[in-house]
This record gives sequence, C-alpha cells and structure tokens, in this order.
Amino acid sequence: MNGKEYIKKEYIKIENLSKKFGEEQVLKNVNISFEQGKIHGIIGRNGSGKTMLLKAICGFIVPTSGSVTVAGRQIGRDLDFPDHTGIMLDNSGFLPYYSGFRNLSTLASIRGTATKKKIRDAIRKVGLDPSMKKHVGKYSLGMRQRLALAQAFMEDPDLLLLDEPMNGLDRHGMEEVRGMLMGLRDTGKTLLIATHIADDIKLMCDTVCEMEAGELRILRPADSSGQQL
Repeated sequence: MNGKEYIKKEYIKIENLSKKFGEEQVLKNVNISFEQGKIHGIIGRNGSGKTMLLKAICGFIVPTSGSVTVAGRQIGRDLDFPDHTGIMLDNSGFLPYYSGFRNLSTLASIRGTATKKKIRDAIRKVGLDPSMKKHVGKYSLGMRQRLALAQAFMEDPDLLLLDEPMNGLDRHGMEEVRGMLMGLRDTGKTLLIATHIADDIKLMCDTVCEMEAGELRILRPADSSGQQL
C-alpha cells in the first residue's frame, strides 16, 4: 500500500485515545479511522466528549494517552495543528465591534491564505452579505453560526471539523447549510461533524458514531457491505 492509498483510506486515525482532567475522564480509549472524502457524524448529548474529540484532532488538547494522526502525520509529534484544516468550535472568538468581513479578514491575515475575494465568496455562500457594516456583537446566534462556518472553509481546506454547525439556525437555514456541506463533500472535502441533532446525522452523513461518557461506538459503518470505518 503506497502513501496516497494509506491517506485516502485512513485520513484521520485515532488510536487508544484517552483524556483526563484531574479525576474526570472525558475521552476513554477511543479507536476509530475516518475515510477521506466523506461526511462523518458524531452524535451525542452535551458533555458526552464529542467536542473534546474534535479538539484532540486539531491539537487543542494534549491527550493523556494514545494518538491522533491526520494525513499520515501525528498531531503533537509531527505537527501541532493538522495541515489544510478548517474548524468551527463552540467559541468562535469573533471581535464584537468588527463587521463580519473585517473579522474574517483579520483572521485570514494571520495565515495569509485567503484573499478578500475568497472571504467575500465564503460569506455569500453562507447567506450573509459581505458588505454589511453591522458589528458581529449585534448578530443573532444564527448569523454568528453562519459566519463561523464561512471562517471554517474560507481558506479552501481539505478537512473541516465542525461542532454543532446547525445551532441557532431556523429550518430553512438548516436545509441551506446541509446542502452546502454535502456540496463540499462532493468536491472531495472530508467533514467531521459533531452534533446533538439526530436529523443532521441521518440526512448528511456517510458514517455515524455515537459518543457517550467519553466512549465512541459506530452506529453506521462506511458502507452497506459491513466494512467498518
């Protein structure tokens, strides 16, 4: 098996991953692989550990034991943050007195990989107006969610890690975002979505896992032939 085949089959590989904060164990011996070019869903209640798993994948927390490998490179050993990855986590950290466009432009200037055109296109794609001067501090929850999603994919990443992307959206907004995410998958992107909304998982995801009390189990494997992730 050559390197490209390995990466395609196991784009994300998690082995014996555990995390403790003091006496509290938030991740318990998680073992799973996620294939490239699919939408992978993790369903679980608030506090189940699904957000912590996303943070471990992007290197924001250091595991107590085990490892996370993305595209053949181990997080925390070979690199601190996975290459070509966009994230949408529970706290976007937007500057409240800046407009949406200025917020994303400020974030993009750190890495310098998203042009102003890409930023405007991303904002339009999530249903917002890039020319709107309204400060983000005055946005509704749904508008902030849309802006956070635009921030996640404005740099054209290969991997998207999305925590509760439908939070605060009305039914029409949820349908729009589902369609957009499935469209990103169709272009070859890999998406890992954590949510407590069962409909999101059923309608979008190629594979489904459930997180409960830090433990992960597979509900829907990679294909109907019974092949596991």
